[in-house]
Amino acid sequence: MKEIVIGGVTVLPGTVVEIDLPLVRLYTDTDMSMPVHVIRGKREGPTVFVSAAVHGDELNGIEIIRRLVKLKTLKVIRGTLILVPMVNVYGVLNQSRYMPDRRDLNRCFPGSAKGSLAGIVAHKFLNEIVAHCDYGIDLHTGAIHRSNLPQVRANLKDEETLNLAEAFGVPVLLNSNLRDGSLRQAAVESGTKILLYEAGQALRFDELSIRAGLKGITNVLAYLGLTAARAKTRKQKVIPFIANTSAWTRANCSGIVNDLKHLGDQVNKGEPLANIGSPLGEIFDTVKANRSGIIIGKQNIPLAQEGDALFHIAYFSEADEEIVENIERMQDTLLPDEATK
Repeated sequence: MKEIVIGGVTVLPGTVVEIDLPLVRLYTDTDMSMPVHVIRGKREGPTVFVSAAVHGDELNGIEIIRRLVKLKTLKVIRGTLILVPMVNVYGVLNQSRYMPDRRDLNRCFPGSAKGSLAGIVAHKFLNEIVAHCDYGIDLHTGAIHRSNLPQVRANLKDEETLNLAEAFGVPVLLNSNLRDGSLRQAAVESGTKILLYEAGQALRFDELSIRAGLKGITNVLAYLGLTAARAKTRKQKVIPFIANTSAWTRANCSGIVNDLKHLGDQVNKGEPLANIGSPLGEIFDTVKANRSGIIIGKQNIPLAQEGDALFHIAYFSEADEEIVENIERMQDTLLPDEATK
């Protein structure tokens, strides 16, 4: 098996190792490090990384990885699993999306060993972690005051990546172009197939999003052969549908927002999504869907300036009713107690 060295630590086959990957020291003379958990099987196989908190305020992924580490049924029999619950440790400390140098880490890849703080962290993560890996899953949430329906974004035109996304097992797959400076772009350019999991909102735990992410990761690990495939559950399988396009519907005036639709709802072109009105109850205007589709993201704060993004709608070529059924099935499967309330 190939040698894996992270932060100067050699990880041998059949071992589980926790590594504190050194980062840039704070000006308080405090050492900073990125926590890394590595599990190596005894047999040859692919190397997979799972990362979270590239944006420091996106906490769902941290909890997903924490639960994955504690999962008693997680037994890596071949290949290597590298878990990084906090890539942007600085942002997590400050409960901020950004690095202390005010840069978005997910726009600073591949970075540089002699660049900005964000560039140094990006360079270290890419070279110490991603460089070892054949596959990766990067965990994200919506931005501040925004929620995302559990979804996978990836280059679905690549057959192998599409197969991974389908194995993950969430209802919505979004064919997404690479963004300059993103981890996904840098990983793909280095030969690593990568999925981006989006679910929930910043600075909050969302149980459905956490459970869907945890199940999705274990599905992918079984699909790649790192873990033994479990017996198929009797419950109906969540069938994924691909959206090739999506767009935000924006506020047509400023005011107090009263939502009429929610995450996962099917909407038709021209259907009312929200009313916007005055503090005294007068309705100024109604926000309507520009096209038919499924709501995969939304603004949570009930205040809007004209032009603010309110609802993120994905457009599908398949029947939207089937997608809604699969979204409901996902919730019933992962949150059965909630479904009976």
